[in-house]
Amino acid sequence: MISMTIPLHTGKWQTVSFPSTLYLCPVLDLLLTKIPKELHPEIRLGLQEALVNAAKHGNGLDPSKPVVVKFAYKKGEYSWLICNQGTGFCKCECYSKSDKFPPEESENGRGLCMLHHIFDRVLWNKQGTQVKLCKQVHHHFFPRKAVTAF
Repeated sequence: MISMTIPLHTGKWQTVSFPSTLYLCPVLDLLLTKIPKELHPEIRLGLQEALVNAAKHGNGLDPSKPVVVKFAYKKGEYSWLICNQGTGFCKCECYSKSDKFPPEESENGRGLCMLHHIFDRVLWNKQGTQVKLCKQVHHHFFPRKAVTAF
């Protein structure tokens, strides 16, 4: 079951929670409703990675442990705060967009590097149980209203 509060109002955080599962299509669809279509593929990939990390690595796919996502839009920036009930992670080797991805044989770390490449800001709490993702959206992504001259 997915629990949510909608609609997304400018500047106000909305919340969606769901049991730890890898069936994320409805959640991703909801989180992308106010995002410009041109950005959907990239942001969907990043959000999916973060949600999978929270459900799988954070909550161990335990359906009794929900993943909670808070999301908002304010002043040209979309933000998502993704929270899990796990023990957290302690470090990330990828700190900037210029860093290379870990090699394919690496057991972990690729997802966090991917987040750094997709989002403008990637922050997490000390415990490693919350990640905040932010994406600046420039006004050219929003369609202009048609103006009819008489």
